[in-house]
Amino acid sequence: MAATNSVLIIDDEVMHLRALVDMLRDEYTVYAERDGTHSLESALKLKPDLILLDILMPGTNGFDEIKRLKNDEHTKNIPIIFLTGLNAPEDEVRGFLHGAVDYITKPFNAHAVKMRVQHQIQIVNLLREVRHNSVTDTLTNIGNRRYFNDLLNQEWERAKRQQSPIGLLILDIDYFKTFNDRYGHLNGDVVLKTVAHIISAQTVRASDRVARWGGEEFAVILPNTAIAGAKKVANAILAAIKSTNIVLNDNQTIRVSASIGVHCYIPERDGVYSELEFIADADEALLLAKKKGRDCICTFEEIEK
Repeated sequence: MAATNSVLIIDDEVMHLRALVDMLRDEYTVYAERDGTHSLESALKLKPDLILLDILMPGTNGFDEIKRLKNDEHTKNIPIIFLTGLNAPEDEVRGFLHGAVDYITKPFNAHAVKMRVQHQIQIVNLLREVRHNSVTDTLTNIGNRRYFNDLLNQEWERAKRQQSPIGLLILDIDYFKTFNDRYGHLNGDVVLKTVAHIISAQTVRASDRVARWGGEEFAVILPNTAIAGAKKVANAILAAIKSTNIVLNDNQTIRVSASIGVHCYIPERDGVYSELEFIADADEALLLAKKKGRDCICTFEEIEK
């Protein structure tokens, strides 16, 4: 079974590295780094779940390296256990003040090492599960409204820095209330899960993100995408939804359609036009699609000013 968690060990002593690797490699993916000055670079490249960091190393020390790791946005949340032969209480306190979560003393006791590493990995996995659940829609297993808000803010700021376009699709399943009244909410859940899967399948770039906006509405964030590209994605989603036979709980097969509002924008660096206005304008395009009879896409540019 493939290891699901990774550990980066940073220690200049080959004997110590080999011993720790042998202790941990059966349960984790283990990386070894002898040059302590490369701790940040290795962590950025390998993205480990946990770092074991020696305190005394040539050219640097664990206290300086943990500062570098904690000051970097991409590595600041990786837990760090210090490896040390220092036994003075003030050294231990100093390590905790710098952000270490635990100490492993030399010479190593295999049982103690495994238990301390296991404890931190359990915390990492628990926090990861909590974060996942907090931003995941439990029915469709895609991002929820919080996920959408957080991600749009990130991508909006990125587009502002890079002066690149960002696209947004807001999709609404047509006549969904009528469907629920006729077929029941459990079958409505089947439709929601199916449509979520279809939308995800049509957003093929790794940077594109799908979220459940609320109720029967979904949103798609398309970084670095101008209006032509956004319309292409919207049309592909629309066609895929219309052509999919959805099997309900009683094995009855139905089809649904959707309306999509499309908007693209390059955010100004002065922030005159906000991401909230961006969302509102995409929503206005969705309303126009509904007014036109549904089962179509409309862009914000089509709205009569």
